[in-house]
Amino acid sequence: MLFTAGTGGYSCFRIPVLVRAADGSLLAFAEGRVDDCGDDGDIDIVLRRSPDGGANWTPTQVVLAGNGDTRGNPAPVVAADGRVCLLSTHNPGADDTKRTPYLQISTDHGVSWSTAQNMAATLSRPGWNLWYATGPNHGIRLASGPHAGRLLVGGNHEGTDGTQGAHLMYSDDDGITWQLGAEDNRTGLTLKPQELSLFEQPGGIVGVQARDERGTDAGNRAFATSSDGGQTFDAPFRADPSVSSPVVQGSTVHHGAAVLLSSPAHPVEREAMCVRASTDGGATWETWQDGRIIHWGPSAYSSLTDLGGGSVGLLYEAGTSTPYETIRFARFNDDYLAQPNGIPPGFPPPPAHGPTTPDTSGHGNKAYVRGHATLRTGRYGKALFLDNADDHIDARVEVPYHDSLDLGAGDFTFTGWFKYGRTSGRYAIAWAYRHGTGIVEPQIWLRAEPADGRIRGYLQTEQDDAEVRTTRAYNDNAFHFFSLRRGGGTLTLAVDGTAVSVAAPPGSVTIGREFGIDGVHFGQSVAGRDRFHGYLDDLRVYGRALTATELSSIRTANAAVPDGLRLRLPLETVTAAQ
Repeated sequence: MLFTAGTGGYSCFRIPVLVRAADGSLLAFAEGRVDDCGDDGDIDIVLRRSPDGGANWTPTQVVLAGNGDTRGNPAPVVAADGRVCLLSTHNPGADDTKRTPYLQISTDHGVSWSTAQNMAATLSRPGWNLWYATGPNHGIRLASGPHAGRLLVGGNHEGTDGTQGAHLMYSDDDGITWQLGAEDNRTGLTLKPQELSLFEQPGGIVGVQARDERGTDAGNRAFATSSDGGQTFDAPFRADPSVSSPVVQGSTVHHGAAVLLSSPAHPVEREAMCVRASTDGGATWETWQDGRIIHWGPSAYSSLTDLGGGSVGLLYEAGTSTPYETIRFARFNDDYLAQPNGIPPGFPPPPAHGPTTPDTSGHGNKAYVRGHATLRTGRYGKALFLDNADDHIDARVEVPYHDSLDLGAGDFTFTGWFKYGRTSGRYAIAWAYRHGTGIVEPQIWLRAEPADGRIRGYLQTEQDDAEVRTTRAYNDNAFHFFSLRRGGGTLTLAVDGTAVSVAAPPGSVTIGREFGIDGVHFGQSVAGRDRFHGYLDDLRVYGRALTATELSSIRTANAAVPDGLRLRLPLETVTAAQ
């Protein structure tokens, strides 16, 4: 671990950038965030150097101190004469609308640095007054073509007039002077290129990979080229939906006959750091399955550098619970990249043996009954009483994921009965697929929140999220019928037939399932929290939106309604483990 959160006077380290100096030293840059892990506030640019290819590293040094302001987005590039040019971005305190590019120079391979020079006059425009960012990534020095020797660094910008886009900055005198080059300016949100990573194609053509910051086009990565050494883009950035990656920064590097791309491989979550190759100059890329997973767990920003001798270095954010726990260095060669990935460890383990209750939908989704759960009199026949009076009991019903429970981007309906009397706390009634409050965590849940006087339903897809709330807690120790459904562009929660609706986001609730997701839990979240204390009865999941008439028939007569049924747990019997 090169940088670890909570050490050296910093709450968090973010934004890794790796570059190889002319003497072979590796320079590992990062943002040292003093107060918290947020993107603004008191932030320093820090550095560790390795003289031996990453085996040993110097102590952390401050390259540019924030002193209460933000100094970040490091974008280093090495000139032909060996000088290291570092572009970065400054904003005062927490005001991230006043962001300015700065330049520093090191003539001793990163040991010492010049005073930061304000570059706004040449590398920004007055209209870019809402957002400005250098990198964050290393730049490149063109090795061929009519502009050989040119230094290039990427950036992005946004104005209060609605204009936003990406740009290139270049120097033809080894970083002494700089000017703006290619610009992609747009007002529509079909694509929003940010956080550029540059690489050289044959003949000095510049390839550019970018993060698409939630444009409406499919895909989270974008691509452009420049045939005139970075002075103009050949065409506007286009989205590349074939590259499986969440909305996040990525890094590229020319390596042998290929170009390598590092980014998380999960389509929406920041996890599974992957290196994949392109053999056609970035026009197409390997799938993550054919690439190499470096770290299966949470991961985010990264930086690739060719180390020579057939080796590549990767500096990347990674952790066990979040991606922002550490910044790590990995060194590998082509043989390592060619190794198979194996099975993602994110898949939930096979369920432990235990009591079960049958699924009568015909799909055979056996449900496991955990903890202190007993059959008692229900709304229709019997019900399951979950005795979570002691938080350590962990009573719930757990249905492992199966293809029949893949609701994807379609409509759905969850129905069932609950009965409880708690006046404080939060209690999960139903919870499916994922858990968390990250940038994107596709999931569906229904939770009783009696302290707030409500039942709350939540839906998140890879595109957006929505929540819907009742105005009562229904905590009167009586049975109440619930339904939570997506249909007709709305998310509707009804209790005893009284419904409230909000606009429902489109998109999938199970995207990224190839990296492992949970199934459906009743009585607690899939993370083992918010344990329900009370009764649950006749729980169902449909792969369509039921009509009001169908919901009424289930509520008043316990009707079968088999069309679209994916799961039904009558909770009439519990069988001991065999």
